[in-house]
Amino acid sequence: MFLHGTSTINGQGHLQIGGCDTAALANTFGTPLYVMDEDLIRRRCREFNEAFQASGLKFQVAFASKAFCVMAMCRLIEEEGLTLDVVSDGELYTALQAGFPPERIHFHGNNKTPEEIDYAVEAGIGVFVVDNFHELALLNAIAGSKRKKIDILLRVSPGVEAHTHDYMLTGNEDSKFGFDLGSGAAMEAARRALEQPNLELLGIHSHIGSQIFEVEGFRHAVEKLMGFALAVRDETGAVFRVFNLGGGFGVRYVEGDSPLEIKDYVKAITENIHSTFTAGGYPVPAVWVEPGRTIVGDAGTTLYRIGSMKDLPGIRKYVSVDGGMTDNPRPALYQAKYEALLANRASEANEETVSIAGKCCESGDMLIWDLELPKAEAGDILAVSCTGAYNYSMASNYNRIRRPAVVFVKDGEAEVVVQRESHADLVRNDVIPARLRKQPSEAGKR
Repeated sequence: MFLHGTSTINGQGHLQIGGCDTAALANTFGTPLYVMDEDLIRRRCREFNEAFQASGLKFQVAFASKAFCVMAMCRLIEEEGLTLDVVSDGELYTALQAGFPPERIHFHGNNKTPEEIDYAVEAGIGVFVVDNFHELALLNAIAGSKRKKIDILLRVSPGVEAHTHDYMLTGNEDSKFGFDLGSGAAMEAARRALEQPNLELLGIHSHIGSQIFEVEGFRHAVEKLMGFALAVRDETGAVFRVFNLGGGFGVRYVEGDSPLEIKDYVKAITENIHSTFTAGGYPVPAVWVEPGRTIVGDAGTTLYRIGSMKDLPGIRKYVSVDGGMTDNPRPALYQAKYEALLANRASEANEETVSIAGKCCESGDMLIWDLELPKAEAGDILAVSCTGAYNYSMASNYNRIRRPAVVFVKDGEAEVVVQRESHADLVRNDVIPARLRKQPSEAGKR
């Protein structure tokens, strides 16, 4: 397993993160347990800010909260000077409850409900990223009813296919997101947006995919967006002040993954923006990006306790853990791959090849195939790396399994930022209708 951030192997041969022994964390807080390296999260935030500051361009870095949205994370992001993007009233509520400044929040989503728009407008969020004509009209009407003028970006699908998993492609023409350039929908959206009395069109937004390891896709998107900006200026006279290129910057999950350094992504994007717009005689806009995975992905580690094992000689050895697709659905959804080690025996040599099975009642609940480990025993702690993004945020209660706790670790201290769910939490919203409220003993007499 590749050691990220503050991760080390301590003198006891245990994996240590943020100065905390992970075997001790598992015993103290239970398993499964999400462990977040606070120093590494902060370092990633600063790498983005410093890289953009070096470019000399106006910029905003917004954390994509869908990657990991809890109140403590919102507080951390606010401290590091980033803005925040949300895609639901739940994410917005979390941010506001954490005290995040609403004017530094961007609202995304392809089907914002009237209730969500009303809530966000009333809260005074900074920018709406408008995804479709229905939303454009609805937002204008709600803003007008509140006598407010709302800043917007138009989400544009530039027809660029990034090198990533098909389910992670969002910038190609056949996408549920945004106004596509090829059909003329984007131009029509710009015309309509400029006509709305309660909306202020700042610029455009584009997101070409996720887990991208190169910059060519971004460069191609900039060229297409530049052409669109020129066409809009020629037809309407409007000049875009903001170009938001979304996120999608890759991280290392397993050996063979080769993402660029953050500064290299940023340098390539900002230099391309500056040269392309200058050559086109167009005012260089502010550049906005929305990293999520890049900030929290490799800062997260999930700890599991090993239980049963099944050895099929000549075929496979299954090693089961006390979590699975309920706390990490990405292997099932995206065939995502992970690395892992025995946290309590991290310095021992590998002896066997095993496959890590989750505990859900699904044959597809497999976390890792063909993992090299020391000879595992029941009670050992398995640490799976790079689980900071889209693990907690996509966790579920399938099989009525309780979602894990989350701890932040830093300087030898561990603090719970999300409590482990209780059995009572699982039934908190359940309601038994009156006709079924007979005592079990009465029903059994029939």
